[in-house]
Amino acid sequence: MNSSWFTCLPRGETQVPCGTGRHTVRWEAGSLELPSHPDAEGELVLAALGGDKARCVEVAQAWARHTDDLSVLAIGPRGPADQIAVDWDDVLAAEQAGSAVTGPVGQARRKPMGLASQPGPTLARAGARQRQMQSEQLKAQRRRNDVLSLLALGYGFQVRLIGQVAAWHAGRGEGEHVRPALVAAITGRLAPVAEEWLGIDPDQVVVSLHSGRSWGSSELTGYGADRRLRVSLPAGWLARVWACGLARVGRYLIVAVPEPAVAARRGVRDAGRVNREPQLLAS
Repeated sequence: MNSSWFTCLPRGETQVPCGTGRHTVRWEAGSLELPSHPDAEGELVLAALGGDKARCVEVAQAWARHTDDLSVLAIGPRGPADQIAVDWDDVLAAEQAGSAVTGPVGQARRKPMGLASQPGPTLARAGARQRQMQSEQLKAQRRRNDVLSLLALGYGFQVRLIGQVAAWHAGRGEGEHVRPALVAAITGRLAPVAEEWLGIDPDQVVVSLHSGRSWGSSELTGYGADRRLRVSLPAGWLARVWACGLARVGRYLIVAVPEPAVAARRGVRDAGRVNREPQLLAS
């Protein structure tokens, strides 16, 4: 992963209900920090021994579990106008509902009537299926709680997590099994920008995934309903351009930047001097 993709992003902070109060959770320079929990690892050890786990620590763990999760790209916002309204009351309600369904971990459910009279192997198979179902249910519950907690952090954190996921996959190369998810993620975030920039319908934006050293390619064809903006972009565009707030600067649609921190200053400065038809710009 290119560690410099986030260099133009400022520190982000939010408040998380933790214990009897609210604690600050901070994102800075690509990392999630817990100022109120200087010994988070020690707290995890205590939690493993039966103590309570702090909400802040749970959030940090959820963040770490999803830094390469492609589903984050599908769930997260498409832009500033796409605010996802999830708060900590929603997280708590989901946790309580999940606890009511699954009960304590390892708690056995009552066996169906007549099961005790069946042969031993049948009982063993039924028990194995029950344990597998409970395990899958707990995994689904944890994933749901993870996603809600990450969304509850707010738009700024959601965008930064999307950038982190995109940068991780860009650094590993785009295998065939991840290409559809990356194409959908780029399309969903480029299309609204292109609509504002060019007045083109989002459905007329066609995106493909570019692999190589260059930024990709672009082509505007047709008229009216047949008009198409065809753009080929690498997965890194989501991190280095979109997540950094550089997708559109003035009358420019930005498709690549050599260094986000520098491009942010230069792009805003140049856009103020340009007054002509929209054009595609690779900085």
